[in-house]
Amino acid sequence: MTALLLTLFLPLIGALLVLFVDKTLEKFIRYFTLGTSILTFLVSLALLFAFDPNNPNIQFYINQIWISSLDTGFRIGMDGMSLLIVMLTTFLSPIAILASFDSIHHRQKEYYFMILILQFAMTGVFIAMDTFLFYIFWELILIPMYFIIGIWGGKNKIYATVKFFIFTIVGSLFMLLGIIWLSQYVGNHILTTGFTTDYLLIKDAAPSIPLNYQAWLFWAFAVSFFIKVPLFPFHTWLPDAHTEAPTPGSVILAGVLLKMGTYGLIRFNLEFFPQASMEFSSIISWLAVVGIIYGALVAAIQTDIKRLVAYSSVSHLGFVVLGIFSMTAIGLQGAIIQMVNHGLSTGMLFLLVGMIYERRHTRDIAEYGGIARIMPVYATFFAIAMFSSVGLPGLNGFVGEYMTLIGAFTSPILNNWAYTIVAATGVIFAAVYLLWMFQRVFFGTNDNPANHTLKDLTKREWTILIPIVIFIVWIGIYPSTFTNISENSTRKLVNKIEQVKFNRTPYPELDKYIDNLKTDKSVQNKQNNNGK
Repeated sequence: MTALLLTLFLPLIGALLVLFVDKTLEKFIRYFTLGTSILTFLVSLALLFAFDPNNPNIQFYINQIWISSLDTGFRIGMDGMSLLIVMLTTFLSPIAILASFDSIHHRQKEYYFMILILQFAMTGVFIAMDTFLFYIFWELILIPMYFIIGIWGGKNKIYATVKFFIFTIVGSLFMLLGIIWLSQYVGNHILTTGFTTDYLLIKDAAPSIPLNYQAWLFWAFAVSFFIKVPLFPFHTWLPDAHTEAPTPGSVILAGVLLKMGTYGLIRFNLEFFPQASMEFSSIISWLAVVGIIYGALVAAIQTDIKRLVAYSSVSHLGFVVLGIFSMTAIGLQGAIIQMVNHGLSTGMLFLLVGMIYERRHTRDIAEYGGIARIMPVYATFFAIAMFSSVGLPGLNGFVGEYMTLIGAFTSPILNNWAYTIVAATGVIFAAVYLLWMFQRVFFGTNDNPANHTLKDLTKREWTILIPIVIFIVWIGIYPSTFTNISENSTRKLVNKIEQVKFNRTPYPELDKYIDNLKTDKSVQNKQNNNGK
């Protein structure tokens, strides 16, 4: 439990300490922020080593009531699904901070304060076990990301920032209404306690909500998560935000923030509303497939390398959504590991684009050509990231895409091979646009004099990229190291969905189960009243 609290609060403590440092001590601020983030990663490793993969339930659970009358509190914990995303967050954050050393040159104190607050909020989203607490962390992320893009972004940063903010806040309002209605309905009609935001109680009770109510609640949550993924056609904010964000902002945005949407679909939509999820799985899966093809085709016509990588995210995250709504164990496993894979491969691509931009101050593909002879090490790292994103066997991208496609192919819920057949063409299109971009940038003739004096990677850039490459190869060769962590948690969720499918309730003795919940809550309320 201590490790979980430290993983959450160390970035916040570091951010508050940065406020008291003289802004002229820029070098100290940079290394202090980096040290705080590295320490957080080391502490999170203690969670990894203490985690029991055979236990599918929430572990390291902490429950501290804030408002007893609303049954709202500071509740945090994690299972195998959330542990992998938390580890991705704590791993990529120090890498993004180290990359900031070369790309952030003004108002550094404010920037590093924002980046630590962002890490704090991202971690909170993935471990919150209270719907109200989840919403607080979800909204808190808007503040640092708004300023990171708006202050340290590109020439169209204000437009991109406002668009990002409006899209996200509108989706969040739908989710807030869903949380309030769900908390009151479960509290009044199922637990008879009036109101509760306890995620674990809602998770067990919500599947018994009538399907007509489930449908409305499903979409209230889903729209918010679709925007964050982003799923076609809610994706239009992403290319602008990615293009205008500074390199570290793009790494965090692609590597972690987009996973909040897919994580939310699993943690809320599938867990709370399994019947509605089955009802709408076909529609959402087709949107995912359209996103896979659309993102790939639009990426192929981009002239800006960073914008090309941004559209590739729309395509790749379509595979994640398809795996989620296959509602099979292998599909869900593939979706979760693909969240990690996308964070690594696309995060590395954004880092590499940022490195060449710092040298040439242009991302126009036409400005390059033949630079593999000038920067052979850079070209090698770029090739690894590109092949990972393409899904080359032996690298991490292949594992996730393969599992999601198998999940869709064998899904009894979707019950149609067309999803897999059409989605698989996205793999071919990914090879087309990424290989074509790679050929134009790195091969051919080097006719531009500005490219003749380019310097290859520095020691700091080696340090940034090597850890990502290690995990890209590790997951590609031996994925069970990571899939074993989430396997039992995903199987528990799939079993719940199957029980709903055949029994129309998640448990054969649901009424008895709900009665027990009511009794437990009544006892707890009496104890609280006696305490008062």
